[in-house]
Amino acid sequence: MSDNTYEAVIGLEVHAQLRTRTKMFCGCSTAFGAAPNSQTCPVCQGMPGTLPVINRRAIEFGIRTALAINCAVNADNRFARKHYYYPDMPKNYQISQYEEPLAEHGYLDIEVAGVARRIGIQRLHLEEDVGKLVHEGNLETAQSSQVDFNRAGVPLMEIVSMPDMRTSEEAAAYLKALRAIVVYLDVCDGNMEEGSLRCDANISLRRRGAKEYGTKVEIKNMNSFRNVQHALEYEIKRQARALDTGERIVQETRLWDPDKAHTVSMRSKEFAHDYRYFPEPDLPPLDLAPAWIDEVRATLAELPAAKRQRFMKDYALGAYDAEVLTQSRALADYFEAAAKGSANPKMVANWVLNEFLRVVPGDDQKAITLSPIKPENLKGLITLIEGGTISGTLAKSVFEDMFQSGEDASSIVARKGLTQVADAGALGAVVDRVLAEHAKVVEDYKAGKKAALGFLVGQVMKSTSGKASPSVVNALLIEKLPKV
Repeated sequence: MSDNTYEAVIGLEVHAQLRTRTKMFCGCSTAFGAAPNSQTCPVCQGMPGTLPVINRRAIEFGIRTALAINCAVNADNRFARKHYYYPDMPKNYQISQYEEPLAEHGYLDIEVAGVARRIGIQRLHLEEDVGKLVHEGNLETAQSSQVDFNRAGVPLMEIVSMPDMRTSEEAAAYLKALRAIVVYLDVCDGNMEEGSLRCDANISLRRRGAKEYGTKVEIKNMNSFRNVQHALEYEIKRQARALDTGERIVQETRLWDPDKAHTVSMRSKEFAHDYRYFPEPDLPPLDLAPAWIDEVRATLAELPAAKRQRFMKDYALGAYDAEVLTQSRALADYFEAAAKGSANPKMVANWVLNEFLRVVPGDDQKAITLSPIKPENLKGLITLIEGGTISGTLAKSVFEDMFQSGEDASSIVARKGLTQVADAGALGAVVDRVLAEHAKVVEDYKAGKKAALGFLVGQVMKSTSGKASPSVVNALLIEKLPKV
């Protein structure tokens, strides 16, 4: 059948580990990378007689995120027990939220191929994370598995969208936008490779124009934007083939295998009643004071979408430049610190986009913060270019030295004697020599080959080790060429 026969209906469940120092219901550390099973205690191991205590900071982070994604925070909410067995869950139940979540009824605006879309958010709730299974071999042929309970009990925020997405591109755009928000708010580090941010996708197909949803399939094990997009594209094709041949779609959970680029059936999909939810008897209901919610609201940082618009307005940047510069809070802060007070913020943006991002990953908050080239030093380098002290070509060499040594541009220029030569008298002799050495190129220029001028400029720059002022060299060549 035609590719337009079916319409995909997609919803995402995004799990974000919160950046608290301790776990959701106990005092164990949440630091990543510790020796397996070294950050556990009787509470997060679910030992009999232990009692959980709610992490106030985790609640605050949940409120902060809920407000940023336009959710209504529920003053009254509570935790529940979600019962199921899995080897990495020590209690054999998970403390989560069910009928009374922290927040509901929000939305997130995205843009795909120039088209704006508003994706509804059903709910935001808090829970404890489970442990981690480590398999030998791939998903289908694992020979053995081990379990690390360090992650069990880490505060986890689950954000459930409405089934408002229709393409894999929209799903990827939504996930990117949501990740940017939690990173900007500093509630999650957004590291998908380490599992700090994880995504499950629910997808069904229906005939285009139909109102009823098809049978929903959940896809797990996606730890990158690319995996989410590729898994959804594969599943759309798989379900379309099944529907074309009359095969029944089974409501199930499937895993994405990035190595083989396909989904693998894991288990039949559970229903809510299968989990036997009931209110957590060891934790009291939460009654959030409106004053506390207002206090959290007052601390909200400027979010990516607002920052993009401000950068375009305040620094006269194009939409693409503003989008890349705001991909992380650290990168946006770096650019703004370098551009503040600059007469040419577009030039600053170009240096950040073309040179800084060449040596520092734009989404690595820590790498940007610890970069050897501080914003004020980049500003100093650009000031030297604008003042004619060094050429743009030399500036790139100085930039490399700055990154290696951490020195400021002025110190490097002075130490290496790189000050630009702009004296027409001194450069005139070099220009004359280059013209004499490249008579054939001069004839080409006279014959109308304008590219010859660029070659001659390059030869003068080479003869002066890049120290000559390009503008002075151009002027001298244009003045002398017609007279040759």
